[in-house]
Amino acid sequence: MAKKETIIVFSAHSDDFVIGAGGTIANYTQDGKKVIAVIFSYGENSHPWLQKKIIQKMRAKETVEACKLLKCAVLFFDLKEFNFRKEYETKQVQGRLLQLLQKEKPSKIFTHSSEDPHPDHSVVNSITTELVDQSKLKPEVYIYSIWNPVSFKTEFPSLRMDISQTFHLKLKALRAFRSQKWHILYPVFLLMIKAIMDGFKIRKKFGEQFYRIQ
Repeated sequence: MAKKETIIVFSAHSDDFVIGAGGTIANYTQDGKKVIAVIFSYGENSHPWLQKKIIQKMRAKETVEACKLLKCAVLFFDLKEFNFRKEYETKQVQGRLLQLLQKEKPSKIFTHSSEDPHPDHSVVNSITTELVDQSKLKPEVYIYSIWNPVSFKTEFPSLRMDISQTFHLKLKALRAFRSQKWHILYPVFLLMIKAIMDGFKIRKKFGEQFYRIQ
C-alpha cells in the first residue's frame, strides 16, 4: 500500500495555521493527503490573568477542535512566546522535529513569512529553513502571511489555491478558538478581503496565496 502524501504546516501559535493556510489544509485532507500542524506555542500570553495550565488546556482543546474540522493531525510544543530561539534550543525541539521530518518525509512544508513583523513568526521561518537543510530532504517549502497580508518584498514563485469549497471550513475552524474571539476580529476582517483578492487572481470566489522559498 502506497504511503500517503504528507504535508507539514509550522505554526508559531495555536491559530496561525488556520489563519494562514486553513482552506488549503482542508483541500489537501479532502484529497486524501495527510496534514500535520506543528504548534510551537500555546500562546498563553493572550490571557495573562489566567494560570498557565488553564490557558494551555483551553487553547489545546480549541486547536484539536479546529484540527478535527480540517481533518488534520496536530503536534504541540511548549515554547514561551517572544523567547522561541532560546526555548527551541533549551528544550531540544530540533531533534524531535528532525525525527518527524525523517519519518514523514513531507512533500510540502508551509511556514511563516520572514517578512512577518511578529518575532515568533520570523523565528519559525528561520527554524524551518534550518530544519530542511539539516534533514537533507527536498520538500517544497512555502510561506504564508499573518500580519504581513500584502508582501512588498517577496519575489518567489506563487502558489495559488482555490479554496472556494473549503473557505467555510477555514472560518468554522477559526471560530473554534473561542478564547481568541476579540483577538481575531482584525485577522478575520483581513481574511475575508485577502481570500477574495487571492481568489480574484485565479478567477475563483476565494483563494489562498503562498510563496515558494525552496
